[in-house]
Amino acid sequence: MKILSTKQSITAAEVDAVVVGVYSGDSSDQVIRGAAAEVDKATGGALTRLFEAKEFAGKPDQFITLLAPAGMKALKLVVAGLGPADKLDQNTLFRAAGGAAKLLAGKSCPKVAFYFGEGLPEEVVAAGVCGAMVGCQGQDLYRQEKKQYPFDEIHWAGADEAELGIGQILGESTNLTRRLVNEPPSDMNPEAFADTAAVIAKDAGFDIEVWDKAKLESEKCGSLLAVARGSARQPRLVIMRHNGGGAKGKTLALVGKGVTFDSGGLSLKPSDSMKTMKCDMAGAATVLGAMRAISKLKLPVNVIGLVGLVENMVSGDSYKLGDVLTARNGKTIEVLNTDAEGRLVLADVLDVAVDRGADKIIDLATLTGACVVALGLDVAGLFTNDESWCGVVKAAADKCGEQAWQLPMFPQFGEEIKSNVADIKNIGAGRWGGAITAAKFLEEFVSEKPWTHIDIAGPSFVESSKPWIEGGGSGAFVRTLVEVARGWGGK
Repeated sequence: MKILSTKQSITAAEVDAVVVGVYSGDSSDQVIRGAAAEVDKATGGALTRLFEAKEFAGKPDQFITLLAPAGMKALKLVVAGLGPADKLDQNTLFRAAGGAAKLLAGKSCPKVAFYFGEGLPEEVVAAGVCGAMVGCQGQDLYRQEKKQYPFDEIHWAGADEAELGIGQILGESTNLTRRLVNEPPSDMNPEAFADTAAVIAKDAGFDIEVWDKAKLESEKCGSLLAVARGSARQPRLVIMRHNGGGAKGKTLALVGKGVTFDSGGLSLKPSDSMKTMKCDMAGAATVLGAMRAISKLKLPVNVIGLVGLVENMVSGDSYKLGDVLTARNGKTIEVLNTDAEGRLVLADVLDVAVDRGADKIIDLATLTGACVVALGLDVAGLFTNDESWCGVVKAAADKCGEQAWQLPMFPQFGEEIKSNVADIKNIGAGRWGGAITAAKFLEEFVSEKPWTHIDIAGPSFVESSKPWIEGGGSGAFVRTLVEVARGWGGK
């Protein structure tokens, strides 16, 4: 997909469709201005009449499509609401561009031009371009008759090539994460993910190291290996490094859970709960997408990305309830639920991150249904051992418009994972506070490094389509991780 800057007027744009942004307001002259005013004039006051008839108010997530508009070269026009002009931010433009793109991509529409005004901040423009690229890309990877037709070209008015380039990298990286999550688990297994990461590394220009089963055994990754035992697919641990901050720069570690399919193991999930378990590697996919963007943007920071890749399956060699595992850092773990497997994978990967010189850590995982119960499908949970570091992550998410909320990490939740036969156990004492006890488990493996855990069990997978995105993998928090890295600077 090409992203091109355009200086053509909206009425003269030689494309298949145009999108124009409209702010909300009390009067038509507040709402219909800039490119929208050109459209209104060309169409004999069509937008004014719609506004006066209260058919369109310029609110966010509000769209109107006009076919063969008078006085315009484009066959289709989408009017997208932006809300109040003084509140336009990354999230608003991401959703406005995404919603318009999704509407147009329902049929083949190769060239689309977007007119959202001039002088917008670079990060807002980039978010809008990213939204347009996400909105026109569906999850129908294997349908003979597609539901969504990605654009060939996006023409963007009021921005220069550098701003558009940032947006394109973010869009491509977010869609990479979405595609990985949407791939069927028979195709996107641990080995296939690692092979894909190697291809991405070569293209994006970051270093990569892949640990196979033998290396994992020599590194004594007993916790991760236990989860992988039930599968015919061998595990992998992928280490990616972007060295943009120099030899003396501090290192940010991004860690992702990569359970490419989760049957629950011997603690077998019911069928309905298993249907979307191809998405249990969304944390790993998010880290890979972020590493691609960070490297492509050539950010002047040192970032290491680590993902643990396994299948959690059932066989005669599956790990069992009552087993005691020895993690890479030497801690012993009593297994009381084989469906609490993601934390076992992350335990060893977090320890590798510490050994590889991480100064601060963020991990992402589709870790617990309990977090979804607490916060719903659209909000990620934040957990931390360092309030200031969590504040940085939360601020980046807020800026990008990706919803996250911090949950407590009180000491008593750590008491709940104490075991009578091992150092810790892999589930809490009861069903309550399950997202927190899972986070307390992970905290045992970060060696007191500043660390924030993001439970993305809800927002990583869109169960039904939203106005601005097709159902399936969402690519949530790729942009947040890039925003954290952008402001990192070894702080």
